[in-house]
Amino acid sequence: MEEGGNYEKITDRLRNPLVLFFSIMATLIDGRKIANEMYKSLGKDVRKMKTRHGVHPKLAVVLVGKDPASLSYIRQKQKACDKTFVDWEQFDYETDVTTEKIISKVEELNEDPTIHGILVQLPLPKHVNVPLVIRAIDPKKDVDGFTAYNIGKMFLSTEFEDLSSCTPLGVIKMLEYYKIDPRGKEAVVVGHSNIVGKPLSTMLLNRNATVTTCHIDTQDLAFHTKRADILCVGVGKAGLITGDMVKEGAVVIDIGTNRTDDGKLVGDVDFDAVSKKASYITPVPGGAGPMTVAALMLNVVKAARRLHGIEETN
Repeated sequence: MEEGGNYEKITDRLRNPLVLFFSIMATLIDGRKIANEMYKSLGKDVRKMKTRHGVHPKLAVVLVGKDPASLSYIRQKQKACDKTFVDWEQFDYETDVTTEKIISKVEELNEDPTIHGILVQLPLPKHVNVPLVIRAIDPKKDVDGFTAYNIGKMFLSTEFEDLSSCTPLGVIKMLEYYKIDPRGKEAVVVGHSNIVGKPLSTMLLNRNATVTTCHIDTQDLAFHTKRADILCVGVGKAGLITGDMVKEGAVVIDIGTNRTDDGKLVGDVDFDAVSKKASYITPVPGGAGPMTVAALMLNVVKAARRLHGIEETN
């Protein structure tokens, strides 16, 4: 399905029983719609912060090189800032930049009271020590939710999910929007990266789901995925999850992004097959991707509030 399509229509029941049996499809979780609603709400909050408190939420972005994918992500984030009235400042470096120079810039941004969020666009060149760069970011300005401090706090409870990793936070926001309660559900997360799989598993566990985390060494992946009431997949392998690997009525969150040989963007899930069995499913594009950027904006506004002691208002 193309971007900008109508993602809400698939709840109609067809009259012909045979057509119905073979054609039922899931309700599409419209990440773009949810993201736009979040932008409107956050924009109102930002305007209030500017007029009532003189606080101008600002995101600082460090970009190394001109990787096409990174440039695309940067443009999406800048557009999101425009929609939410969040200020933007970008710092560009050539690919031969040193780890020390990036860290020096991060430390400078840590001390700048006009900066509320710091984002170092990944991936970085192989010679750059990424863990050291991430560790240098002030956890109060870590709007990507990558620092050990913010990841560690997540393990305590939902109340300590202050600046959560953006993609998992976006997934949780989608579930909340569609009133899909993880409590008591069997949740399976395929992928155990520090950015997506691990924090998402933790956030689902915080909401009292029974969570299984799968990865490249998991034996008999289908055994686990077929038990899932909520199946989240993010490993970057097109067509990994086929129709026979999914339980009838499951909620399927496809976080994967892959390019086919003809340039089409697809997820990790065989959408055509799985959408006929799932109750809800995210499309690719238009599902988790827009929500990741919206969650970033949510974190920037939250960080600005906390740094200036501004209470959240309705």
